[in-house]
Amino acid sequence: MMVNVSAAMFLLLGCNHLLAMELHDHILEKQGSQVKKRLSLQSTAEIQSCLVSSGDVGCGMFQCFNNNSCEIQGLHHICLTLLHNAGRYNSQGKSYVKDALRCVALGLRQRFSCVSRRCSAVKEMVFSLQRECYSTHNLCLAVQDHLDTMGNLVQFQLMFPAGPYVELMNFLLKCGDKIRSWVGQRLRGQCEQHWGALCSTFTNICPLGQSDAPGLPTSPAPSIPRPVTPTDPLQ
Repeated sequence: MMVNVSAAMFLLLGCNHLLAMELHDHILEKQGSQVKKRLSLQSTAEIQSCLVSSGDVGCGMFQCFNNNSCEIQGLHHICLTLLHNAGRYNSQGKSYVKDALRCVALGLRQRFSCVSRRCSAVKEMVFSLQRECYSTHNLCLAVQDHLDTMGNLVQFQLMFPAGPYVELMNFLLKCGDKIRSWVGQRLRGQCEQHWGALCSTFTNICPLGQSDAPGLPTSPAPSIPRPVTPTDPLQ
């Protein structure tokens, strides 16, 4: 009888210990996920200091967002690529590119200190600046005759995770048929290299620009997927 009681007590203590360990792991996991959803205090201080000390010209201010806890990557690479190829544009195109980049850089400096540390808020601040500055300073006109200069940015693997690259692609897709077709064909070809015929299958199921034949009963147009935004997972 005493043996059975001792065995039961030992089993109960073992179960309590196991439950305590599981609860501890759950708390750590939850805390970890919460940390990833917010910009760490260290990253915030480092970015703020970097923005204040960086010059208004060049790509130094974009480098402030490299290796941050919200995983906002690509701003520095986008800036370097555009500036590196600006020599191939005409004088007006060079002005468009430099003004657009300067607009984003100054906006980051002015708005960062006022935005919440939540990653979603920081990202939306960055993406809204991209949309505003690229549109206001006519980036479409700068690149429309020099699409090859954007080749380093229109890369399938850069679309993951969704961030500044995706926001740039969504902007380019609104720059007219010529640019939209070039971007779409380039990304589709790279997608097929990774996922094979699966990418072209999606295109065949939902063809773009197909009109109903005259004299035939019309049917509802197939729903066309909307462009991917930085807040949506890229599928």
